[in-house]
Amino acid sequence: MASKEVAKLNAMFNAESVQKQFHNALKGHKDVFIASIIDTYSGSKELQECNPSEVIQEALRAAVLNLPLNKSLGFAHLLVFKNRKRDENGQSIKVATPNLVIGYRGYIQLAMRTGAYLTINTDVVYKGEIKSRDKLTGYIDLSGEKESDEIIGYFAHFELLNGFKKTHYMTVREVAVHAKTYAPNLKFDKSITVDFLIAKANAPSTSGSQGWMGDFKSMALKTVLRLLLSKHGFLSVEMMTAIDGDTKIEGASEEERERIVQTTAATNIDLDAEAYEEIQEPAAIAAQSATTFEVPQAPQAAPQPVPRATAAPQPDSMFADEPNY
Repeated sequence: MASKEVAKLNAMFNAESVQKQFHNALKGHKDVFIASIIDTYSGSKELQECNPSEVIQEALRAAVLNLPLNKSLGFAHLLVFKNRKRDENGQSIKVATPNLVIGYRGYIQLAMRTGAYLTINTDVVYKGEIKSRDKLTGYIDLSGEKESDEIIGYFAHFELLNGFKKTHYMTVREVAVHAKTYAPNLKFDKSITVDFLIAKANAPSTSGSQGWMGDFKSMALKTVLRLLLSKHGFLSVEMMTAIDGDTKIEGASEEERERIVQTTAATNIDLDAEAYEEIQEPAAIAAQSATTFEVPQAPQAAPQPVPRATAAPQPDSMFADEPNY
């Protein structure tokens, strides 16, 4: 089963249309990026449960942002969520759906590329380190002495080249409530409570695991940094794309997520046929390549004044000769 799914993914990557999309995004780094995706897919049973075309769509999003999908780097990774969809009989079933998740190191990379940030950082706060907080300015004094290894919160901070600086701090409970409210794999699971997530904050990370259940610290740091940047940061087009994609599924209700999965399923590529050479572009990929931008038109020149000696007949309205704004 696994070899069949990997063969499908390889066949899709060999299609000319898919190769062109990744070449446009990565140029000479295309082959290395695709090889890393295939390697990640081959070693993940969860990803192999997903439709290969959906994996390629999410991988292309990472390629457009030029963020490698490498677990050791932590810039971005693919998480699999069990979303609901309707089968042919109209019954609600759960399907494995891949989703691109940007890590906090990925957000730092995107911020650095703008050239607008002097410093940017996110880290944990241990018990005893907070001396004071200014609610008006958001300034936090973290010069206190660390009393223990207990994590009590997380902060993100940046300073722009123009001198503007901002800090965002969240307690462990605030982060746990955020995760339970918005994380797709947590908010519909009644067995996972806020107190359970709080305990995860000081539990060791599971080796090789990702997401809130496997690496709470990394997800918490990403959440605090993303909230800070989305509210106060200098955002490039890449950063806005990353933040929008990262929050779109989070804010969706169960019914909306079912509709998203149903719509995506309609664009899936069927590789059960004999011909593997060419495929249709997935809708999400085609939409990105079809995006155009209109060039603003130059303003119309104001009419020249009529000489007094040869004045034209008076118009019916005193504003008739005014330029049309």
